Amino acid sequence: MKLKVLAVCVTCLIGSVQAQNQDPGTPPAVAAKVALRGDAMGIRVSEIRITRPSDILVVQADMANGERTDRMVFYRFRWLDSVGNQVGDGESWKQSTLLGLGQQTVKSVAPKATATDFRLEMYVNQ
Repeated sequence: MKLKVLAVCVTCLIGSVQAQNQDPGTPPAVAAKVALRGDAMGIRVSEIRITRPSDILVVQADMANGERTDRMVFYRFRWLDSVGNQVGDGESWKQSTLLGLGQQTVKSVAPKATATDFRLEMYVNQ
């Protein structure tokens, strides 16, 4: 029982730390799929669309810059199977410049049909 309560407390603590880094304009369902490394600096993921043509997971994510300053965003998708293990070798980091008050869509395709979930990892540089 004590272990279960401790697990719930740790989960809540991790969720609150991640929520502090997320932009308040990011919907909770989207925030659950985004792993932000550092401060968002005005960048938010406003929408994520998921499709499964030919039994392969395809994800499109809309990133928006809420600031007037251009931002360099580094991102990659981490593909997971049904029990949360990583599928494939992992993607390399990609780089994109989001212009001030601009929006951009990023897209990725799972490496294998065993991928059933994902996380969009992001780092925003000044």
